Order: sequence, then C-alpha cells, then structure tokens
Amino acid sequence: MDNVIITGGTGFIGSYLTQKLLSKGYSVTILTRTISRYLSHTNSLCYLQWDGKSSDGWGHLVNDAKAIINLAGESIAGSLWTKEKKYRILQSRLDAGYAIIDAINNAKHRPEVIIQASAIGYYGSREEPLIESSSPGIGFLPDVAIKWEASTKEAVNQGIRHVIIRSGLVLGKNEGLLKFITPVFKYYLGGYFGKGVNWMSWIHIEDEVKAIIHCLEDTSIHGAVNLVSPNPVQSQYFYKTLAQVMHRPCLFTIPECIIKLVLSDMAEELLLTNQKVYPEKLLSKQFSFIHPDLYEALHSLLL
Repeated sequence: MDNVIITGGTGFIGSYLTQKLLSKGYSVTILTRTISRYLSHTNSLCYLQWDGKSSDGWGHLVNDAKAIINLAGESIAGSLWTKEKKYRILQSRLDAGYAIIDAINNAKHRPEVIIQASAIGYYGSREEPLIESSSPGIGFLPDVAIKWEASTKEAVNQGIRHVIIRSGLVLGKNEGLLKFITPVFKYYLGGYFGKGVNWMSWIHIEDEVKAIIHCLEDTSIHGAVNLVSPNPVQSQYFYKTLAQVMHRPCLFTIPECIIKLVLSDMAEELLLTNQKVYPEKLLSKQFSFIHPDLYEALHSLLL
C-alpha cells in the first residue's frame, strides 16, 4: 500500500484529497498542529503532531512514503492583510517547505514525487491569457507564490519529481468563497464587485482533487500545473450565474473605490484581480474535467 504524506491535510482541499486517496487504496499520513482534534486512526489513515516548521517527530516516515503533498500555509483570506498577517502568510509556507527538504535530506529512501501547492496568484493581475509558461506577476501574492514554489525546489537536485499545483478559485460546498458569499445571496443582497469585467479562473473541488491525484500518478508531469477549469469567466457572469442557481437576484455592485478604501491591496489582489488562466498542461496530459461548466459546477454544490 503506497503511503502519501500530506501537510495541510485537515484543510478544505486536504480533507477532500485524503478521502479520495483512501478510496483509491492509498494510505495517508497527515501532519497537523492540532492533533487533539484528530484522534481516530486506522490502518490507512494516521495523524501526527508537527510544529509546522521542522521534521521532528515525522521525518523518518519519508523513508516509506511514495509522495509528499505540501498544502500547508496560513489562509490568505479571513482577515485584513496587516504587516503581521502578511508575514504569517509567507513564513508559514516557507517553514513547511523547508521542513520537507530537511526530512528528505535526512532520509535513506526518498519519495518519488513532491507535489507543492501554489496558486494562480503567481501570475498577478494581467490582461492576457495565462498558461504555465507565463511569467510571474508583481505584487504581494506573486511574491509569496514565487518563494512558496521555491521552498521545495531543492528536491529536483536529488532526483525527485517536483510538481507545482497552481490552484485557481476552488469551489466547494460551504467552503472557500461560497461559504462567505452564498449567505449574502440567500438574503437577497447579492451582487458583484467593481465593473464585473475582471476574469475569474475557478475549479470545482472534485476536479481539484482529481487533478492532484493525476499529477501524483502520471510520472511524466513535472513543474507547474494550472489547476483551473478550461472555462474562466468574468466576475459579473460568475455572480449572476450563482444568483441564477440560487434563484436569487444579483442587484448590487460595490464600486472599486469603496473596496480599495476598505481592503487596500487585499482588494486589488483578491477581489478585483484579473486572471484568465488556462490548464494547458492538464489538457495536454488528457485530463478530463468532471465539472468544466460554471453553472453545472455551482448547481452540483448548491442544490
């Protein structure tokens, strides 16, 4: 039974990924800083305490692991980007990556692959269509993504296959953006931000997890992989489609100047960013999306 070590395995994406891996016959070891919440262990699933920044207590498990999937990192949403918040966002990602490299450096048997999380924030806000070979953007999120991706890059020098998954907006039932925005629409207060012409690159959680496993199992995949639907949409269309699925109006708009006044650079890089990203590498590897269409994807999650 192939074992996969997952950091960040108790989060939104990690939880779905764990269940799918278990259903496919893998064993999973999840590294968590809140071990007291996860005491149920089976022959296939194990939770281990870690501090988020070292290989103490778990590094020896690398000897028997097929793969390490690094999803760890403080959420970029949930609170304003203060200086302290920005530091935690970046440092939590770097600490996790460096801990993985330390574990590998001390292992007798190395894993076959490291799957390193990243995000399409790497590209910044751009007008042109973006693929994996596009250059990085400028700003806080591109800077974080560049350093995040590099935190485990040393594995390549040790002959380990290194895959970087640049995820778009991941849609899940009562998770991520939908967790925050659906109550607004439920109470007839839905709308969109700014002019609504900025492009949004999204992916259904089922396709996100399927794509990660595809990257795990297809040994020909190396480097950056965009995890997004092949059908990006403009934000006005996104929110109007959400309203249609929920049988609610989409009446309101929040002017850009108000958003920027309240959220500063967080508004620019999260709510108003323009990213028309395509999954060129996934499509070239014959990956088949389960939910490529936004209306159907939202319908499957909300009804």
